Amino acid sequence: MAVGQNVFPNMPPISGIKLGTYNAGIKQTVRDDLLLFEMVEEATCAAVFTCNAFCAAPVLVAREHLKHKPKWLLINSGNANAGTGLQGYEDAKATCYEVAVETGGKSNQVLPFSTGVIGQRLPADKIRAAIPGAYAQLNEDNWAKAARAIMTTDTFPKGVTKIISLGGQSIAINGISKGAGMIQPDMATMLAFLATDAKIAQPLLQSCLTAAVEQSFNRITVDGDTSTNDACVLMASGLSSAPEITANSFHYQQFADAVLSVCKQLAELIIRDGEGATKLMRIVVEQAQSDEEAVRVGKTIAHSPLVKTAFFASDPNWGRILAAVGRAGVEKLVLVDVQIYLDDVCIVRNGGVAGDYTETAGQQVMNRDEITITVKLGRGNAAQEVLTCDFSYDYVKINAEYRT
Repeated sequence: MAVGQNVFPNMPPISGIKLGTYNAGIKQTVRDDLLLFEMVEEATCAAVFTCNAFCAAPVLVAREHLKHKPKWLLINSGNANAGTGLQGYEDAKATCYEVAVETGGKSNQVLPFSTGVIGQRLPADKIRAAIPGAYAQLNEDNWAKAARAIMTTDTFPKGVTKIISLGGQSIAINGISKGAGMIQPDMATMLAFLATDAKIAQPLLQSCLTAAVEQSFNRITVDGDTSTNDACVLMASGLSSAPEITANSFHYQQFADAVLSVCKQLAELIIRDGEGATKLMRIVVEQAQSDEEAVRVGKTIAHSPLVKTAFFASDPNWGRILAAVGRAGVEKLVLVDVQIYLDDVCIVRNGGVAGDYTETAGQQVMNRDEITITVKLGRGNAAQEVLTCDFSYDYVKINAEYRT
């Protein structure tokens, strides 16, 4: 299930970025599970990866290859190639080599990405056999197929597109992502790939992506588990007629805002598709002393199984939210200054239940599919938003049966 109506958009082709998919039969044979991106020679590429110490083999290889002006991305679903040691590293390198053989390029210009079951050896032979098929399908207009090829427990393909004007010329930004469980990025199982025809130098592109990820993918959580395979990539072909984007310019701010918007929308789609999710919860923490403090309070609420199960039951058990705020590690928190709201209904004020709160008003909010929890700490001007979802019976079922 998923929260809200989620229709894949009509995504325009990005000049200089081609995509090809194929079924390698890694875990299933119903749909394509292999995706190949190809960039034009002048393209720049930026990436952000998981902070998990047990990062997957493809993450290790991709980090190394990012230094060599990447031209291809190879993504497989169905197997994470994580927890596989030296063998996994060699398997990831081998798939890069096969892309190089097929394309006539260099293996260190290939960035590999994997998502799926942890601890099982990557079926590199199946991937090798499928690479020619994906290469033959390369086309600038394959975004919908690409979004489906990277899915695992996702219930729908996730895509966002945005067009902006720079200097009277249009720039397009497309993005696809996957993820539904093991989501608490710290850069989930989460992958995101964005492409644009803007012309921008790699260091500036990297700065733009890093900043966007911090305010988007790093502000969501389904279950508090940071994956071994998280990655987000931004490719820029440079083929737009718009002027080159330079640092500290108005054009850069326009571009950065657009990239952030695409990332935020992709991140929200992941939460809407949280495994077994029935509700989308926006946790807004205001009047904090710092952004870090606001995020810490927001994620403490978002990670609470008691809060998440109460929302699944549509139970206005506001004490669970109060308890989460209290254990978030906010030093010298003045309790009488704290206010907590469910949408526009104040549930906590002056250190306890709000005097005008009624169970009926709380219940009306909890019956909704999308709910905002607002926490006003009364100690500063910083504010941050964290997105999460509820915990349902289906979340346990999906993850208990993940390997069966």
